[in-house]
Amino acid sequence: MALPGRRTGGMLASLVGGAFFVSLISAILPVHLAMTMCVLLFGLFSLLCIKDIKEAACETALFLLGILYIPLLMSYLVLMRDLPHGIRWIFLLLVIVMSGDTAAFYVGSSFGKRKLYPLVSPKKSVEGMVGGLAGSVAGSFLAKATFFSHLTPLDCIATACLAGLLGQLGDLFESLLKRSFGVKDSGGIFPGHGGMLDRLDSVLFAAPTLYVYARYFFP
Repeated sequence: MALPGRRTGGMLASLVGGAFFVSLISAILPVHLAMTMCVLLFGLFSLLCIKDIKEAACETALFLLGILYIPLLMSYLVLMRDLPHGIRWIFLLLVIVMSGDTAAFYVGSSFGKRKLYPLVSPKKSVEGMVGGLAGSVAGSFLAKATFFSHLTPLDCIATACLAGLLGQLGDLFESLLKRSFGVKDSGGIFPGHGGMLDRLDSVLFAAPTLYVYARYFFP
């Protein structure tokens, strides 16, 4: 079956990413078995509970995304907790993300002129993104001064830039999902804040990055 060029590129990326993912989890048998069971169960659920054949593939993909997007990425908070200074790393993550979000909002509202990615999020600007990164750096230095004195200035800058950038990309990804579904908010648990996922979208993308830094690059 011939696919349009864009879908072919996405399929190739999925195959490469899937091969890399399998090579990692194959060494961890319990994780491998758990992921296998999830895929099989959701595959069987889609097969046996099908309502519209035209929507079956999309619904199955959404089920699998539900496994990989929130549970998998959130698991890095658990892994981070088990590191030395684990609680401090988690608080640092929250400070970097929240200070970046706050700075991006105010800088973008006051000085934003150049659109960052209007197709996905029309209100976000390049100025807001830069301001958000600056806010993340300020937040990391604040963390060093208050509860995480083990950080060096280089650690503050590196963690803020990495986690801050990935956090903003996570926010854009969640905006992409919402616009794809034609909804403004991801839920109604937090009225006026866009839903619970809007509070976690930046953390989901930033957590793996900060974990890798803390695990492999922090003395």
